[in-house]
Amino acid sequence: MEADFAVELGADDETLEIPWASPNNGPRYHDLKRHAEYLPRIEETTRVPELGQFLTALNSPGSTLETAKCDVWSSSDMNPDEDIFGATHKFCSYVDVLFSDEASRFSFAQHEQFVRDLVELLRKAPEIPASTEFLIRRCYYHSAASTRDGFYITFYLFGYGNDELQARQRWTVAIELIENAIKQTASSSH
Repeated sequence: MEADFAVELGADDETLEIPWASPNNGPRYHDLKRHAEYLPRIEETTRVPELGQFLTALNSPGSTLETAKCDVWSSSDMNPDEDIFGATHKFCSYVDVLFSDEASRFSFAQHEQFVRDLVELLRKAPEIPASTEFLIRRCYYHSAASTRDGFYITFYLFGYGNDELQARQRWTVAIELIENAIKQTASSSH
């Protein structure tokens, strides 16, 4: 599995606000860490149950992490750097991940060490036609009293295949590998 990370903290880079909501009763933030019963409200998890299993694991009471946002889609639009997979389709997802511990949310060093350790572990995983990237980005945490500048991690995953079904199957194997790697990395860093 191809695995990498990057830091995106520039003025034009993506950011996240917690909590967030789309206009007109569109998608919104659901605190799955404290309200697991909200999982069925996330449309992507009804289409892709494997994503629901991943979100359940990351938001479980024993996890040091939680999730804020996600999406899943398929595409036949391949980038030149994806030619190494020799595929015509990819199954794609992203999940925005937060540390549950408030102090950790504001520590760049903790975010960086976590993604470094995670990528190092994933690079030892079996070769499968999948790639992942972890991006450290800025998050604005809103509370009743204030807004604080912190960090979060966007985790992208792509499974590759000769059709959508094969790409999704490879994505499924990869997300299970990543779930296990996240559990190992999170437990060793705390």
